[in-house]
Amino acid sequence: MTVRVVVADDQEVVRAGFGALLGTQPDLAVVATAADGAAAVRVCRDHRPDVVLMDVRMPVMDGIEATRRVTAAPDAPRVLMLTTFDLDEHVYDALVAGASGFLLKDVTAERLFDAVRVVAAGEALLAPAVTRRLIGEFARLRPRPPSQGPDVLDALTPRETDVLRLVAEGLTNAEIAARLVVGEETVKTHVSRILRKLGLRDRVQAVVTAYETGLVLPRAGR
Repeated sequence: MTVRVVVADDQEVVRAGFGALLGTQPDLAVVATAADGAAAVRVCRDHRPDVVLMDVRMPVMDGIEATRRVTAAPDAPRVLMLTTFDLDEHVYDALVAGASGFLLKDVTAERLFDAVRVVAAGEALLAPAVTRRLIGEFARLRPRPPSQGPDVLDALTPRETDVLRLVAEGLTNAEIAARLVVGEETVKTHVSRILRKLGLRDRVQAVVTAYETGLVLPRAGR
């Protein structure tokens, strides 16, 4: 199956470069490009891609608002944010808005291909430790949103809460299984139920929720 991709960036060289790279892969196809966030929302509505490469900073509408609108649609595509440095506060905002991860604009071709395939398959892009570091740093600097109090987690069983805490602390499914002395498939089932109960798209959103509800408290230097 071919993964349909939209590239949204206000720099033509970035759009052309990523388009050319993705076009070298038989299972990846750029179906449209956009030079600003508003255009990205339109082309996603018209072309229904599987993955969007979305620049953080664009004219007319920035990538954060565009991500929020794109991911709110039925059968929404996965969004990968494009940025120039990894600890970009706007990237955190984009993850909260619904992005599944981020890529640096100087990403290698192989990393780009892998990233698009990973998120198209429904997985979060970031390694858990990188996700934890990024979200933990900015959660530490911000007040908790009123809508993200601890009662958000009331729908979870005690075991599911334990699993969510370990996900947010950066453990992989295999590491969580070892910690809880259960099978890895059991952990995967717990993660799936957590995402469904909390209305989350993927593991990145689960980590965001764990920090913003206070389940996991960010520490300086994490």
